[in-house]
Amino acid sequence: MKKLVLSLAFVAVGTFAMAQQTEMKKMKRMDAAEMQQKHEAKLQQMKQDLGLSDAQVAQIKELHQKKMENVKASKAEKMAQMKSKREQADNEMKQILTPEQYIKWQKIREQKMQERKQKMMQKKQVQSAR
Repeated sequence: MKKLVLSLAFVAVGTFAMAQQTEMKKMKRMDAAEMQQKHEAKLQQMKQDLGLSDAQVAQIKELHQKKMENVKASKAEKMAQMKSKREQADNEMKQILTPEQYIKWQKIREQKMQERKQKMMQKKQVQSAR
């Protein structure tokens, strides 16, 4: 009896988890054209709901474009900061380690990075297979 209850519980949890993953896959598959189309549909809905003029719709579009540009710019800034911090930490390690240790440390770090990339690729393959 306990085994039956546990089995049913695992099936229920598995079904719930798969449903969430399916929703995430749908969101990720949306390409730029679909996103633009969805954005236009939302603007048209806003126009209807709020009684917006064409000029107001144009201003809202412009506002959204500025916001997206700001998001992209801040993302680029964060990436530059991360790169700078990484280089600084790397230089500090270079001062601490001997040349041989530093080379070995770099190789180990590179191997770990490759392992992480492989794991991520495997996860993507498993998710796309579902």
